[in-house]
Amino acid sequence: MARAMFNGEVIAESDDIVEVEGNLYFPADSLNTGFVQESDLKTACPWKGEASYLDVVVGDKRVENGAWYYPETKEAANNIKGRYAFWNGVQVEA
Repeated sequence: MARAMFNGEVIAESDDIVEVEGNLYFPADSLNTGFVQESDLKTACPWKGEASYLDVVVGDKRVENGAWYYPETKEAANNIKGRYAFWNGVQVEA
């Protein structure tokens, strides 16, 4: 079971994980939406597509752009379409 944690709370948890470039991608239904807020940040990857970001917020602590996902992907990255990955202070345990 893999999990993403921040400030003592589980942000996502699942056995259905896809690893790409060292990042663990969690399915959408594993995300605890009460701890994330949409961010305006978007980035582009030449082989995956455009990533959208979320701020991770637990109590009075926030990780800006602490999660990302690809709402639409290029064909080579279809295995992570709509899945969430974490970084920048969000602890991910496999």
